[in-house]
Amino acid sequence: MNLTYLGHSSFHIHTKGFNIIFDPFISPNSLASGIDIKNIKSDFILLSHGHGDHLADAEFLSKQNDSTIISNYEIVSWYESKGIKGHPMNHGGKRSFEFGTVKYVNAIHSSMLPDGSYGGAPGGFVVWNNEVSFYFAGDTALTWDMKLIPITCPKLDFAILPIGDNFTMGYEDAVIASDFIQVDKIIACHYDTFGYIKINHDAAIKEFKNAGKELILLEPGSSLEF
Repeated sequence: MNLTYLGHSSFHIHTKGFNIIFDPFISPNSLASGIDIKNIKSDFILLSHGHGDHLADAEFLSKQNDSTIISNYEIVSWYESKGIKGHPMNHGGKRSFEFGTVKYVNAIHSSMLPDGSYGGAPGGFVVWNNEVSFYFAGDTALTWDMKLIPITCPKLDFAILPIGDNFTMGYEDAVIASDFIQVDKIIACHYDTFGYIKINHDAAIKEFKNAGKELILLEPGSSLEF
């Protein structure tokens, strides 16, 4: 499995021969200016919630690649009205796709679509197959519901957690979240893109190291193999 960071909370995952995109906010992000969205392949696009900094490029990518959008019912319905195919989910539900199983889990945040319409309740995704198991938290506060993930899902290899504070949990709470979900390898997201969420990298890494965990801060465009 290959993971590529596309900036902010956007990731490209290649697993089981499929290209999966999470929360594509790429072309408006100056920190990801080196990434050309015309070159991004996507079979499936997973959207955690309706804010523009998580779905800005979803319509372009879905039409360019004939992708299927996976999200909550409200977001999928909104895209279907634009002629884009989708698969709706809701909290606690899971579904098997060609690339693996997806479970839609709780997140504490808000959600409004770019035109001001209701974006449904925000969520995160746990994805697993015979190559990997991981949690993409989306935008969320620290929540006790994270403790359900190790009970209801296979053991995680890593998790993608927001650490930028202000709009989501900060890195201190993300350390606690990593305990709740029982994983020691964390890939950071939702930090530095805007002034509100700029962080001290050294302090964040130290916070995780002191807890016996690894925090990975990727540069947009960089990749990891699992």
